[in-house]
Amino acid sequence: MANAQSKQACLPFESEGSADAGSAAPRLTQWAPQDWPVADDWRPLLDRFLASETGRDLGRFIRARLECGAIIYPPHPFRALALTPLAQVRVVILGQDPYHGPGQAEGLAFSVAPGVRPPPSLRNIFKEVARDAAPGDGQLAAGGNGSLVRWAGQGVLLLNTCLTVEAGQAGSHAQRGWEALTDEIVVAAAAKKHPVVFMLWGAQAQAKAGLISRPGLTPDRHLVLSANHPSPLSATRGPQPFIGCGHFSRANAFLRLHGCEPISW
Repeated sequence: MANAQSKQACLPFESEGSADAGSAAPRLTQWAPQDWPVADDWRPLLDRFLASETGRDLGRFIRARLECGAIIYPPHPFRALALTPLAQVRVVILGQDPYHGPGQAEGLAFSVAPGVRPPPSLRNIFKEVARDAAPGDGQLAAGGNGSLVRWAGQGVLLLNTCLTVEAGQAGSHAQRGWEALTDEIVVAAAAKKHPVVFMLWGAQAQAKAGLISRPGLTPDRHLVLSANHPSPLSATRGPQPFIGCGHFSRANAFLRLHGCEPISW
């Protein structure tokens, strides 16, 4: 299987836009997951995954793509697990895969580095925060800053279902093994004793709903909120439009109900 993956991984690489622009942007330079910083309480889960056959296959695939000259984002795929320890998780926002434009992805779902213009999906997220957040709960990005590091520091795990992507090719690393890891991350968050809010945006995120409500868990322990992906292609469409979903105020109301501090969105 590894040989077949390697052959497929070395097909000619094509990307949208300028190769020079992609090469200059921060990107993944090597497959070295043991060296990527993560919070201590995430490390055992990651070590188990990396030692599994699925984890080894994923590593072989990404190394092969890098050897073929593929431009892969983000530079630190585990950054969400470094900034938001498992013990501090209060909200999980689940997206699809990282942004695939030069300099956009920073290892946190929907977030971009300071100074990078917020992409349309993130602008829709800010639009919904402005529409929905109660007084005192809203904290919109200033000066075009689209980084959501401030959310991660409050216990918001900004997780994509797939943690790497190639320049200009959305979904290019889907079904390569990341989903098995992010399944385990969601399961670990759902196993927490204190209440957690799960925001599932888009079909790929919603496919993980069954991992949250499982036999043996208290049915009302967590709050699961679903909506379309905030992309302009789906944000205002049915059956669950993102614009108007009210997830931010509903999350804070749930946290307050259970004696937890709300999130300053």
